[in-house]
Amino acid sequence: MSRVRRSLVPVACAVLASGGLAGGAAAAAPGAPAADHTLPRNTRFYVDPEAGAARQAAADLKAGKLDDALRMAKLATWPQAIWLDYGTPDEIKKVVQKTMSAARVTRTVPVFVLYNVTGRDCSFYSAGGADSPEEYRAWVQGVADGIGGARAAVVVEPDGLALLPKECPEGDADGTRTEERYANIRTAVDIMTARPRTSVYLDGGSSNWQPVGELAGRLIKADLAKTQGYALNVSNYQPTDQLNRYATWVSTCVWYATEGPAEARGKTDRCASQYYSPAAPNDGQPGNAVDFYDTSTWKWVDAWFDQVVGRPPVKDLSHYVLDNSRNGLGAWIPPAGKYTDAEPWCNAPGRGIGVRPTADTGQPLADAYLYVKTIGESDGTCHRGTPGPIDPEYGIEDPRAGAWWPDFAHTLARNAKPALTFNTGR
Repeated sequence: MSRVRRSLVPVACAVLASGGLAGGAAAAAPGAPAADHTLPRNTRFYVDPEAGAARQAAADLKAGKLDDALRMAKLATWPQAIWLDYGTPDEIKKVVQKTMSAARVTRTVPVFVLYNVTGRDCSFYSAGGADSPEEYRAWVQGVADGIGGARAAVVVEPDGLALLPKECPEGDADGTRTEERYANIRTAVDIMTARPRTSVYLDGGSSNWQPVGELAGRLIKADLAKTQGYALNVSNYQPTDQLNRYATWVSTCVWYATEGPAEARGKTDRCASQYYSPAAPNDGQPGNAVDFYDTSTWKWVDAWFDQVVGRPPVKDLSHYVLDNSRNGLGAWIPPAGKYTDAEPWCNAPGRGIGVRPTADTGQPLADAYLYVKTIGESDGTCHRGTPGPIDPEYGIEDPRAGAWWPDFAHTLARNAKPALTFNTGR
């Protein structure tokens, strides 16, 4: 390692420890504020000086791991979303107020993730959430009160719509819990959009999950029209170009079923899905293929939308944000036949950080590219269809969901595409 790099590591880490670089890395003036909920294209997002990467940089430096310390120091200068999944209404209000105050000093915009809906994540790795709709409403109000009138972006309930209670292992025979989920999310939308400068995005899963029309229908039912748009790929690994393409179909399908011809109103199930192929129709309607990784049929989806829907005015289409925190190398494709359930979404091995956070995406419908998932936190104790507790891809028992995992953080940062650099804020 060069003398220059040796001298940079302690300097960078010392600045990070003081909060100087991490909190001020994106401190450029955001320009004239927008008059509504729209994120300005020159938005600079808030960097939490107490994030896991900053702590890891200090730990690596103390252990004499200078290359590792430098890598984490770089990561710590990039903005990541702040997950809210705990606390009473008063407690969460104070947490949010503290962040808003820090963001005001650095003239940046925080990204918050609401992750506390009743029945969260079924009974899977991130199970939990508020005990009742009433408790959830009060908690969301605490978040909103903490934000106040300043600018913020909020992603509402990752997997909350993509994984409804009716799809949980225990099912939802009478649909009561599924309807409660929709009601809870609509409540969060009403409360958060009442903030004058908060951009609200409903989470919609990822491009390898719900079919286009199914997601469009769920978003509409959850009051998408009241929000700034929706979010894709939170905690997932799908490539940015695929996400932009899928999102365009979803937004077009929403328009088709709400503003299109009379015969299409309310019928998002007519939209071709990302799994559609003329060779594998479903009773003459767009159907689902079995290979989640095969995008060779996507040309037929484009053709279907061109022929049936046409090209609606861009100004009439729903906007979205993407999570690029782990998609730099795309999705992990498990070896064929190796596992009965490879859990490719869970701590996917050999992945890397993707395109940097920005509100200037160059895409007309993409409001921002973000790092939503905390880079370095585990998805849970993955077993990949084996008895466990060892994850056969890592040879260890993975940390619990949400726990900091240094090796995972270093792998993602080492494999970043584009290569990781310090965020200068310019």
